[in-house]
Amino acid sequence: MTNTTKYPEITVQLIGEDGNAFAILGAVAHELKSAGVPADEIAKFQEEATSGDYSNLLVTVGNWVTIH
Repeated sequence: MTNTTKYPEITVQLIGEDGNAFAILGAVAHELKSAGVPADEIAKFQEEATSGDYSNLLVTVGNWVTIH
């Protein structure tokens, strides 16, 4: 099975975010920025992550970074 995570080297801790979608978006965007991901790429993540419901958000996060 191949890893389809876009940035598998970037890890984001989601435990303690209490299901808050804005906190999750902020945490992932912060880690992407800290890793040097360009702003336009972060904007693509945010657009994709907010294009659906909460489940879509979580799937999108998992497609972009490693979740812990």
